[in-house]
Amino acid sequence: MNAVFSESFTDRYRRDGLVGVRVPQLNPSVWRYAIADAVEGAMVWYDDDGLAAFNMVHRSGREGWMGPLAVRPERQGQGLGKRIVQAGVDWLQAGGVQTIGLETMPRTVDNIGFYSGLEFVPRYLTVTLTRELPSDGVPAECLSAASDPERVLEQCRSLTSEIQPSCDFTREMQLTADLGLGDTSLVRRHGALAGFALWHSSPLAEGRAAEELRVLKLVAVDLAAFDALIEGLMGAAVGLGLTGLAVRCQTAFPDAYRSLVRHGFQVQWTDLRMTRTGYDEPIPASGIVFSNWEI
Repeated sequence: MNAVFSESFTDRYRRDGLVGVRVPQLNPSVWRYAIADAVEGAMVWYDDDGLAAFNMVHRSGREGWMGPLAVRPERQGQGLGKRIVQAGVDWLQAGGVQTIGLETMPRTVDNIGFYSGLEFVPRYLTVTLTRELPSDGVPAECLSAASDPERVLEQCRSLTSEIQPSCDFTREMQLTADLGLGDTSLVRRHGALAGFALWHSSPLAEGRAAEELRVLKLVAVDLAAFDALIEGLMGAAVGLGLTGLAVRCQTAFPDAYRSLVRHGFQVQWTDLRMTRTGYDEPIPASGIVFSNWEI
C-alpha cells in the first residue's frame, strides 16, 4: 500500500507539472489507523503483479468519506479507478450514510472530471493552515487525563449531535488513544463541554521526526469556544515539544477561517471537497464542525 500510495501520488504531481515532487511513504502507524478506522471499508485489489489499488472508506456516524485511495500508475486508465470508487459508494450506501464525500487537489482537472463522471459535485475548499508555536502555552484539558473517559466520549458524542447530527467522531477518538497517535483536547464553559478537537502528533511521513500537531476533527459551539480550542491546541503542541500546529479548515465556516488568520496561521495547502449527488454534506445553522476527509 505504501508503495502504491507514493508512486501514484508522485505520478499525479508529475502529470500536473510538479516534476520535482516526490510523495513520501506514510508512517506505518498512520496506515494502521486508516485501516482500523475504515474496518470493513478498507478495500484492496490485486492483480498478477501484486497490489493494484486500494480505497480506505470511512464512516463517522452517518458521514461517509473516502481516503486515501490510489491505483498503481501502470493500471490507471483501465477502469479500475471507477471500480474502487463505486465499491466505496456501494458500501457507504448499504450502511445508510447521509453524506458521501472525498477530497482532491483543486487544480487537478483530470481528478475533478473523473469524480464528476461518478456523480460527485465540487463543494467548497478545505484549507490547510499552519503556524509556528509560541515559546509557551497552556494546554487544554485532554481526554487522556479524564478520570472517566467513557463519560467524556459520551459528552463529545452529544455535543456533536447537537451541532451536526450526522456525525459521530468518538470511534476515531478512541482509536487514536488506543494506538497512541495523539489525543483529544477539550474546552468547557461553566462546567459543560463547549468544544473538542481530535489531533495526532505522530509524524505523517515514514522515517521523519514528529514536528507538528495535526487536527483531524473539531467541534465548537461558537467562535469563542473555537478560539479557546486553538489556544489549548497550541499549548498542547508546545508541551509535546513540537514546532507547529496544522488545522484543516473547511471554508463553509468563514468566521473560523478569519479567526485562524488572526491567530497568525498561514495557508499551506488547499483541497477541493466533493460530495456524491444526493449525499451532500449538511452545514450546521450554528457552531463549527471540521471533519478532515484525509488521514
